[in-house]
Amino acid sequence: MSQIPLGTKIVAGAFLSSGVTHLVRPQAFEPLVPRALPGRRAIIIGSGVAEIACAVGLITRQPWAPVASSALLVAVWPGNVTMAVAWQRSEKVSAPMKAVAWARLPLQLPLIRWAWRSPTR
Repeated sequence: MSQIPLGTKIVAGAFLSSGVTHLVRPQAFEPLVPRALPGRRAIIIGSGVAEIACAVGLITRQPWAPVASSALLVAVWPGNVTMAVAWQRSEKVSAPMKAVAWARLPLQLPLIRWAWRSPTR
């Protein structure tokens, strides 16, 4: 079996880190979920579980993992835009953190590409 590409490892690591954070500190993600949606906490927990599942799927080369991981990255993009806008408007968020929030948006493009191109068995 060939080695797992670096891009796949990066996506899997990001998913694992974020997924665990969703489960341990779900309140940190509540501002990203539109208030109009019912069951916001369940959405956050479900998203964390999905991220962990995708991380495991990518590392174990599951056939479904590249498509699921790419779709998940596209699905959370609006939440990241919402966060960047909210942080930009907040006086409580530092200028460097505001820059990070905006910088991560274009950085999702290589993550999507790496996820999509991840090898399967």
